[in-house]
Amino acid sequence: MQIGEKIEFYKYEWRVLDIKKNAALIITEYIIEKREYHTKKEATWADCELRKYLNGEFYERFAADEKMRIIPVTNTTPDNPWYGTSGGADTEDKIFLLNIEDAVCRYFGDSSKHLAHRTKSEKYWFAKKDENNIKRVTNYPVEGAWGTWWWLRTPGRDNRLAVYIHGNGCVGINGNGITKRAKSVTGTGGVRPALWLKL
Repeated sequence: MQIGEKIEFYKYEWRVLDIKKNAALIITEYIIEKREYHTKKEATWADCELRKYLNGEFYERFAADEKMRIIPVTNTTPDNPWYGTSGGADTEDKIFLLNIEDAVCRYFGDSSKHLAHRTKSEKYWFAKKDENNIKRVTNYPVEGAWGTWWWLRTPGRDNRLAVYIHGNGCVGINGNGITKRAKSVTGTGGVRPALWLKL
């Protein structure tokens, strides 16, 4: 298995993001469904409904032998680097979402220079013309760029928002509303689960 390789696990296609010793970090190649991040006004990753779903109902869909290969990990969710919003408590996860540093600095090219140096004009979007945006683009059977945006677990400007990747690969560091609002699909973001897989 190599970093960047696509593999089949459960019923999805996954991309290998990292390999450490006898484990691989994988993420679904595509958005697998649309869900709210949370059902109430504010939350961190530690107490959001999406985390509960991924580590409960979603995890239970795997067969027994597949579950044996999923390695539980302790995740730290850093504070939002521009707004200082608390990332919340560390969590023990089997299935999780990537955080902003994963998406910006580690696994889709290194754009840390943009993350570290915010310009006066940047408020909602992270480096619109970042050369690595294209690497964060994925697919979902809904037309339009807003149909293909996906959640990260990092909080947005406050804990009523969560950072996301727009359909064009641009990082919405201000965040999208975590609940589905009336006459809006803002809160129903794309889900790309990640996990550490025993090799």
